[in-house]
Amino acid sequence: MDTETKEPLYCYVPSAELVKAVNLAIQLNRPLLLEGEPGCGKTRLARAVAYEFGRKYQQNGQKWPYADWYIKSSDQARDGLYIYDAIWRLYDVQITSQLSTSDVLDASEREKIRTRLSDTKHHAYITWGAIGEAFRVSQEGQRMIVLIDEIDKADPDLPNDLLLELEEKRFFVKETGEEIRVNPDYQPIIFITSNGQRKLSDAFLRRCIYCYIEFPKPDKLQEIVTARFGNRRKWTKQIIETSVSRFCDVRQKMEEYKGEFGKKVSTSEFIDWLNALELNSKNATDLKSLLLEEKIPYPNTLFKSRDDCEFAGELGDE
Repeated sequence: MDTETKEPLYCYVPSAELVKAVNLAIQLNRPLLLEGEPGCGKTRLARAVAYEFGRKYQQNGQKWPYADWYIKSSDQARDGLYIYDAIWRLYDVQITSQLSTSDVLDASEREKIRTRLSDTKHHAYITWGAIGEAFRVSQEGQRMIVLIDEIDKADPDLPNDLLLELEEKRFFVKETGEEIRVNPDYQPIIFITSNGQRKLSDAFLRRCIYCYIEFPKPDKLQEIVTARFGNRRKWTKQIIETSVSRFCDVRQKMEEYKGEFGKKVSTSEFIDWLNALELNSKNATDLKSLLLEEKIPYPNTLFKSRDDCEFAGELGDE
């Protein structure tokens, strides 16, 4: 169980090529840009690496430092660095000017305000973004893992506005002039994901290590299912093989039906389908019967449009 997200933690099963790309990005201190079909595990990789680093290198059960930035279409590059609360500081300045004639605050609160205002770096008014926090904690001897998720969602200017930060590993807090610079001995490990909805600039790509996560082959899918379900009584080796075979058959026929550029059933949807089978079967025999039904059981875990659902119905009529 992840203590922050409260989500269960499952084994991440990477390909050999992905492992090489991660190691190369760490060695060269370059961001790792990940592309691949939606649901192929791009987003989960960064947290999986943080978990493994924490398990191997941290003491007393401490977690490896990790931060994420889930990009929204309205985000700007500065959101990944810091947000400055100018309104809060203005309030503190105004309330302080009234303290001599007004008794609106107790002594302890007045002291807190004076402490905030006396800090020339204004850190009390700054909320660090994922990149800014990683740069900041590097000065404290921490090598943070950072996820920048779905960068292609953002305005085209956002990736280009991060070129200096990614190349020189520094930025300025405009409001105070403070420079935040990475400690070269503790450079952050940065993962960037993209679904390929918008082309990234050549200048941005030059600063990254690139890896395309291919859809897993059947043997890798079996490994993934075994890691997720193999310790449960229902999931015998034969049932795991049957589930993978049925899914791969459906995915292949769906690709033939929709063409190369149509939406394909993803690995995450495959796992949802298996969870539905798990929850709605009493034992291994019941689970096997569901897998061998003529029509796909629980199709709404795999098919996400009316057209896809009609396709699923046709599969059972073959």
